[in-house]
Amino acid sequence: MKSFFRLEEYKVLGYRILLAYLFYFIARVVFYIYNYEIVDVTSLTTFLKIAYHGLAFDTTAILYINGLFILLSILPFFINTDRKYQNGLFWLYFISNLSLYSLNFVDLIYYKYNFSRLTMAAWDIIKHEESKGAMAFRFLISYWDVFLLYFLVCVLWIFLYKRVKIKNNLRVEKKISYVAKSILGVLVVATLCIGGIRGDFKKSTRPINLVDANRHVEKIQQADLVLNSTFSFLRTLGVKTFKKTDFNISDEVIEANFKPIKLYSSNDPSKPNIVLIITESLGREYCGAFNKNANIKDYVSYTPFLDSLANHSMIYTNAYANGYKSIHGMSSIISGIPSFKDAFTSSPYAKQKIESLVSCLKGKGYDSSFFHGAPNGSMGFLGYGNILGFDHYYGMTEYGNDADFDGSWGIWDEPFMQFMNTTISKKEQPFFSTIFTVSSHEPYVVPEKYKGTFPKGNIKMHECVGYTDFAFKKFFEAAKKEPWYDNTIFVITADHCNLVNYMEDFYHNVMNRLAVPILIYKPNSDLVGVSDEIAQHIDIYPTILDMIGYDKPFRSWGRSLLTKENDIAPYLINYNSGNYYFMKDGYICVFDGNKVIGFYDENDKKLSNNLISKRNKKMDDLEKGCKGFIQDYFNTIIDKKLAKN
Repeated sequence: MKSFFRLEEYKVLGYRILLAYLFYFIARVVFYIYNYEIVDVTSLTTFLKIAYHGLAFDTTAILYINGLFILLSILPFFINTDRKYQNGLFWLYFISNLSLYSLNFVDLIYYKYNFSRLTMAAWDIIKHEESKGAMAFRFLISYWDVFLLYFLVCVLWIFLYKRVKIKNNLRVEKKISYVAKSILGVLVVATLCIGGIRGDFKKSTRPINLVDANRHVEKIQQADLVLNSTFSFLRTLGVKTFKKTDFNISDEVIEANFKPIKLYSSNDPSKPNIVLIITESLGREYCGAFNKNANIKDYVSYTPFLDSLANHSMIYTNAYANGYKSIHGMSSIISGIPSFKDAFTSSPYAKQKIESLVSCLKGKGYDSSFFHGAPNGSMGFLGYGNILGFDHYYGMTEYGNDADFDGSWGIWDEPFMQFMNTTISKKEQPFFSTIFTVSSHEPYVVPEKYKGTFPKGNIKMHECVGYTDFAFKKFFEAAKKEPWYDNTIFVITADHCNLVNYMEDFYHNVMNRLAVPILIYKPNSDLVGVSDEIAQHIDIYPTILDMIGYDKPFRSWGRSLLTKENDIAPYLINYNSGNYYFMKDGYICVFDGNKVIGFYDENDKKLSNNLISKRNKKMDDLEKGCKGFIQDYFNTIIDKKLAKN
C-alpha cells in the first residue's frame, strides 16, 4: 500500500491534539465549579464566550507542551507507524501533557487563597519549605477529592487516546517523494504551531500574555477563567518582572503623590518598645470590630479578644495588604516594599541596603528580633530578616520542644507566643520584636485539647481563627504582668487573607480580596478610635516612626496613619490577577502594565461599573499616580536606592 501522503498519521495526530483541547475545556469547567463565587460568571452564554476566547490560551499551552510530540509524529523516519515507535510517542505525550495539565487541578486548591492563576512565583513559597514531601502528603489527604478527580480525568484521557490507533502499514516505494512531501507537511504544521503559540500570525503583534485575558471579559475577575494554569505557568518561566520602567512620569508627580523621603515632627522623640504581630491569613472579614459598618447580613465575628482590644485601640477598617503571600507581607509591613507579580524578596535586587523599621530603630538603640514558629528558614523569613539586619531570629530550633509542633507548619500559636513573651521579657528596653504566627492556616486544625472549644463557623478557617485569637488573649494576659508592657506600642495585622465565607457577599469583591485588619494599641493612652480612610501595609512602617518621634529623614512609599500635616493623601496600590489596582481620591484605577483598562468608583469594590468612557481630570491624575508609583518602585529597586543614603 502506498501511503507516502501520510493522511492517516495526520488524522490521528489531529485527534490526539484535539483530545488535549477537550481536556483543557474540562479543566476550565471544573475550575469554574470550584471557584464560581470568585470568577462571577452567572450565565451559560457568558461561560461559553469565555471558553471560546480561552481557546487561544489553551492553544499556546498545548502547542508548547506537544511541540516535540508533534515533530516526532510527522518527521519522515520511515518507522513512524511501527508499534514500538508509537508506544514511545504514547509515553512522551502523556508524561509531558499530564505533568503540566495537573497545574490546573492544583489551582482548584490554590486559587481560593491566591486569587490568581498559578505562575512560576508559586515556587517562591515552596522552595523554602524543608518538608515538601510531608506537605504534599497532607494536601493529598486534605484535598483527596481534587486528586481523585485528576486521576479519573487522566484515566479517561488515556482511554480515549488508545481508542484510535495507527496501523503499521507504511510502505514507502519512493523515498525521495516521501521525504519531500513530509518536509512540506512539517513546514505547514510548524507554521500553524508558531501562529498558535503566538496567538495569531501577525508579525507585528507580540505573543499573547496573561494580561491579554482581560480583553475578553466584562468583569476583571473573569479573566482567570479565560486563562489556564499551564499557560500562566509556562508564560512566566524565566520572565524577569523587575526591570527598568519609564512611563515618562515626572519627579514632581511622584513627589506629590508619594513623597518617598519622609520626615515627621508631630511627636517628640521617645523610645517605646514595639511589638508587631503579623497574623497568618487573618482576613479582615473574620474580625467583628472591623465590620460594624459593612452591612453583612447575619455577620458573626470569630475574634472576641481582638474585638475587645479594638475598643481600646486605633483601628483601620479600610485597610489592605500590598501582596498576596506571606513573604509579601513581611517586606511590605517591615520595610515598606510591596510585591506585585513576583515577590521583591525573590528578585535579584533583594540583597541590598534597605531602610526599614529594623535599620531605623536599631539606629536609635533598639534590640530587634523576629519570631516565627516554623522550621528555621521557612517561607524565606530568615534570609530576608538577615538582609534587614534583625539582631535575633527565633524559630522552631530556638523554641526547642517539638512536642508542640502542629504537624504541618510549626509550633502552635499559643505556646510560641508565650515563648516570645518570656524571651522579650529578658531583653533590655527598648526592643522591637516581630512575630509571624502560623496556626490560622490550612489544614485548619486546632490543638487536640481545644477541639470543640471554638466555633466551627461556616468555613474551615473559622475554628483556627478562634484559636489564634485565644492565643493573643493568653499572650496579652502574660505580657500585661511584665514591666515593659505599659511602655509598648502593639501593632496587629495579617499577611494576607484566606478562605472567604461565601455567604457574605461583601468580601467577594475584587478589591476586598486583600482586605486585612490594622490595629494599633498603646496601653493607657488616648490612641483610641476608628478610621475608614484607606490604609495599607506599607503605611505601618512610617506610622511607627511618626509615633516615636523619629527625627531623621527616611525612605518610604507609605504614609503615617496618624499625621495629616505635611503628608501625602491616603491611597492603595496592590496587584492581583495580572493587574495593578490603584485607589485614591474616590476612584480605583486598574492598570495592566501597559494601559489602563478601567476606572471605578471607590465604593464599587466589585468593579462592576467601568467608568473609563467618562474620564475626568481626577482619573487622568490617578493614571499618572499609578504609573508614577510603578516607575519609581522598579527604578529605585534596580538602582539599589532603597536606603536614603
